[in-house]
Amino acid sequence: MNMELWYTEKQTENHGITTKITDTQYSEKNEFQQIDIITTKQFGRMLVLDGMVMTTDVDEFVYHEMITHVALNTHPNPKKVLVVGGGDGGAIREIVKHPSVEKAVLAEIDGGVIESSKKYFPAIASALTGNSRVDVQVIDGIKHIHDHKGEYDVILVDSTEPVGPAVGLFEKGFYQGIYDALKPDGIMVAQSESPWFNRELIKRMFKDLKSIFPVTRLYTCSIPTYPSGLWSFTIASKQYDPLEVDPASIKNLDTKYYNADLHHAVFKLPNFVAELTRD
Repeated sequence: MNMELWYTEKQTENHGITTKITDTQYSEKNEFQQIDIITTKQFGRMLVLDGMVMTTDVDEFVYHEMITHVALNTHPNPKKVLVVGGGDGGAIREIVKHPSVEKAVLAEIDGGVIESSKKYFPAIASALTGNSRVDVQVIDGIKHIHDHKGEYDVILVDSTEPVGPAVGLFEKGFYQGIYDALKPDGIMVAQSESPWFNRELIKRMFKDLKSIFPVTRLYTCSIPTYPSGLWSFTIASKQYDPLEVDPASIKNLDTKYYNADLHHAVFKLPNFVAELTRD
């Protein structure tokens, strides 16, 4: 008898996503979280942290391009960029595509995510080794931000869902710390979950960031393995507005999802999403 193996992520109490798998490549429980790497039929290898899908071989480019290039093309000259979390290395890979970037710092609390990603997701983690512009630090991102005032042009919060080690990355005090760690014209982006399943979280995040930053906007994209498939990011800026970027200034960066036309289009929100940004 042939037995089929399936992995199911329970995304809410009443809904989940399921996919056929062939095997488990890696499994480790460390002081921070449970790390599992499984091979799926539909999406290739899949990184799962504490039972939640973080990235896959097939659709990872959407998330990593969208968390990075909107901000990096809004800032006219980003030189020093920080990624909080993001231990798989995908955001760093996209950041170093920008020639203006002189230093890309990764502050990831869980070294196990970094090392397992290097081994099992080499295409995603490709910039974590052998790149003189990249500084990988196994450290609490909240502490790193506290210790580096006014240093960064762009800060990206590439976090897991607001549970476990990522809880503090969704608090107003953390956003104020980011503001303080940015230069006078700095920009931040945080992944802000699903407009279908995390409406109250998005509303709170947007309100908190809007109370700190002069420019705050929400944008979305499609990521099939994330809850509901519709995902959001919140960009907050001290000076530059992503909607004022000249499309002609956006360079060809060898991307699969993001492009000059999409840069502005992703801010066109359905009514039920746009209402999350209103007081």
